[in-house]
Amino acid sequence: MSIKTNRNRTLAFAGILQALQLVQQTAHGRRCDPGAMSASLRSTLALDSLSVEEIYGGVDAVRSGLRLVKSQLLSDKQRPDAELSRYLVVLLHLERKLSKRADLLERLRTGMEQVQRQVEHFEITHPNVLAGLAGIYAETVSTLNPRIMVNGEPSRLQDTAVANQIRALLLAAMRSAVLWRQCGGTRPGLLLGRRKLIDSAESLLQIDYTLH
Repeated sequence: MSIKTNRNRTLAFAGILQALQLVQQTAHGRRCDPGAMSASLRSTLALDSLSVEEIYGGVDAVRSGLRLVKSQLLSDKQRPDAELSRYLVVLLHLERKLSKRADLLERLRTGMEQVQRQVEHFEITHPNVLAGLAGIYAETVSTLNPRIMVNGEPSRLQDTAVANQIRALLLAAMRSAVLWRQCGGTRPGLLLGRRKLIDSAESLLQIDYTLH
């Protein structure tokens, strides 16, 4: 079965937006949903999953991201979050650059395999794990230009633990961006196929809610 379905693209795109929103919330000191946080971080370590759903741990795990699909792609009633949009544009640009760097992709994979061993002993949100993921981001994505410049409270951004969490979440966003492209996602497709993505996100949310 082909991975390049609209459903899979929608889930992966939701994964991007969810991780980027968590970056925002962390940087500004806002409350983060613990379930969304764990799902986004765990997606970085799902290297050999059999399905897109499995990477996130099910549709329910990207619920907040699915909600964001509509608000970020529609510009009538609710204005898209400009900061989130800026992060998204830069991230997708960096993903294209990353895809052409076999050396960085190999470093990503070996780094994530090391962190996989860490989570045998620690929770995914443990400071040691976050530091490991942040280190991978610094050695790979951060070496590309332009960098994603995160806005937030200066005192928080200078805190090592907060900075590690932000970098770990940016790595999660990049993981979803890579997945989105593997599912057939393209930047022009976001403009031409936004209605399909929105409809798919709404459908997935309706299915998800019937399970609760």
